[in-house]
Amino acid sequence: MTRKLVSALVLAASLAACAQVPDTTADLITTEDAGLKVDVHKGDFATIQQFVTPGGASVWLVSEPSIPILSLDMAWKGGEAADPEGLEGLAEAVTYHMNEGAGDLDSLAFQTRMEDLNMSFGCDADNDWTSCSTSMLTENAADVMDLVAKAFAEPRFDDVPFERFRREQQVGLETRETSAGYLAWRAQSQALYPDHPYAREKSAESIAALTPELAREHMRKLMVKDRLLVTAVGNITPEELAPMIDEVIASLPESSDLPETPELAFPALDMPAPVEVDLPQPQTLVQFSGPGLKRDDPDFFPAYVLNYTYGGGGFESRLMQTLRVEQGLTYGIYTGINPGEYYASWSGSGQTKNESAGAFIDGIKAEMEDFVQNGVTEEELDAAKAYLTGSYALGFDSNSKIAGQLMGVRQEKLGIDYFDTRNARVDAVTLDDVNRVAKEYLQPSKYLFIAVGQPQGLVPAAEAAAPVAAE
Repeated sequence: MTRKLVSALVLAASLAACAQVPDTTADLITTEDAGLKVDVHKGDFATIQQFVTPGGASVWLVSEPSIPILSLDMAWKGGEAADPEGLEGLAEAVTYHMNEGAGDLDSLAFQTRMEDLNMSFGCDADNDWTSCSTSMLTENAADVMDLVAKAFAEPRFDDVPFERFRREQQVGLETRETSAGYLAWRAQSQALYPDHPYAREKSAESIAALTPELAREHMRKLMVKDRLLVTAVGNITPEELAPMIDEVIASLPESSDLPETPELAFPALDMPAPVEVDLPQPQTLVQFSGPGLKRDDPDFFPAYVLNYTYGGGGFESRLMQTLRVEQGLTYGIYTGINPGEYYASWSGSGQTKNESAGAFIDGIKAEMEDFVQNGVTEEELDAAKAYLTGSYALGFDSNSKIAGQLMGVRQEKLGIDYFDTRNARVDAVTLDDVNRVAKEYLQPSKYLFIAVGQPQGLVPAAEAAAPVAAE
């Protein structure tokens, strides 16, 4: 059995024990050791140590002495939406090159050093965040963090990997034109928020305009100390970890100015016709999207529980049961709530034969209308809550997963006690709650449907109303 598997099993067992034997104190204890103030949240699910390093990094740490692995995540507010107009792809150029050479190590030498240290290190960006993560054996932590510090202090942005980045981007620009998922996203963004930064696309011109110098400059805007969040899980103490983190961030600027991402409301719709995107293929991808809820909405958990029965529960969901099992219109259909900070939506997708596209969309709408009119049953609610609470610990079966979960809670400002209260919030959802949310959010007239392929049987666009801008 591999070390990774053994580690996962040990951690899963310890988390399960935490979940089964609650610590009712859930105390927040403050300690000071070696001049470092550490607030300890001793919760039901995990003991989380909060501290700020002498260099100013805000850290959440879960110490796990039984596993000789350290996983560390870093995230900065600000991502691809902050790319300057005409330079779409700049944030991606930054993150692509963070492990492509630093200091006296070119790309090959840097990758070889990573292999020698048995570590991982990489960065990524989405619309709103730029992030980096690294995992290592605890015994190699000092050397690994030295290498990561060099990546931040002396990134090379050499011509050879930069040209490779451009070539890969060009291939992506070409292949996306035959990707049903990408074409659906483009049609949706142009229909719902065409002037928002989220709708901007990379182009051959924007990729050609990128340079190593621009990427190096933009890195110093994205990765700054005052927007940094850190989470870590592993066999390490706060006193051991703090100086390593400070070494990593020592070269970063204190702050920078990035453009604010505008708030985006889902537009009011009145039975719009499906948007058709022609793509020669035997199947049609159907994507549908409507108003969603943010994480701080009082109805978020009722909606989250409802989504399991609606389309998020695989074969337990009504959409799957009706449209696949009973009608044979699709191999799979799924839904999810997207509770973004600036834009919230409730969306889903599935594929069907071109010939049955109209019937497939009609079937989705019929199920939505049934939720609006009749709601869910007590049995469906009980099954949803049992699954959502019982499966929760599966998201914590490795150090890297736990570090990611911690980071998600920090990014969404859910509070350090979220892991202790989450299941109780799910269990507190009532039948009246989910049925009220269904009436408000699952009305098919509020949804935009996108059909990518060569769909048949759809309502002509000329017969439908256009989106109405939200106030």
